[in-house]
Amino acid sequence: MTNTLRIAVFGAAGPTGRLLTDRALAAGHRVTAVTRRPFESHHDRLRIVEADVFDPEAVDRAVTGQDAVLSTLGVPPGKAPITTYSRGTATIIASMRRHEVRRLVVVSSSGVAPQRYSDGGFLFNRVLLPYVTRVLGKTLYDDMRRMEELVRASELEWTVVRPSGLYHLPSATSYTVADTHADGRFTARADLAACMLDLVEGKRFVGSTVGVITTTDNPTLFQWLRANAGGKG
Repeated sequence: MTNTLRIAVFGAAGPTGRLLTDRALAAGHRVTAVTRRPFESHHDRLRIVEADVFDPEAVDRAVTGQDAVLSTLGVPPGKAPITTYSRGTATIIASMRRHEVRRLVVVSSSGVAPQRYSDGGFLFNRVLLPYVTRVLGKTLYDDMRRMEELVRASELEWTVVRPSGLYHLPSATSYTVADTHADGRFTARADLAACMLDLVEGKRFVGSTVGVITTTDNPTLFQWLRANAGGKG
């Protein structure tokens, strides 16, 4: 039986954060859900902390007394400079140092270090992937790289998780996780949440960057693009 952990989830109101929070509660852990947009919940092992990740005092309230911190911070891509990942994670790391919390798992993206995929085909590998990573999401991935550098430079017990294109499945699958890069174009949010919790419970891949992908029930590229265009990805 897994020992009960005290876990802080940053970005808990987002689609991955909610799945992660629910999964951790179902596993018997005590969860502090950290968000700028509080949500209704009455679970006896859930504490909701309204906090801006740029506010050190607010972050301290969430981090103190935890066994692990999991960050699912996310913002949409855009042309304007993005600093949420790097500034927010810097605030979290500083708070973890102050309160002597060691375990950190953060969500990044496979777009930080794009590679051709064996199942990608010409359109995906030569057209869509370069456009998303170098043009549409350039400022986002630049900030994720800064975040990853900060995490690696810390003395914490860290893991950086890089999913591929995110989409919805009703439940987790037997996902694949691999050191540095996993050869697949899509990751179900349920699998991302499951992977993050598994990493904390099993103390796996400490000091590593991992890729996580879903290998069953993947959408087609057209389905994925349509879902994301509608804000449902």
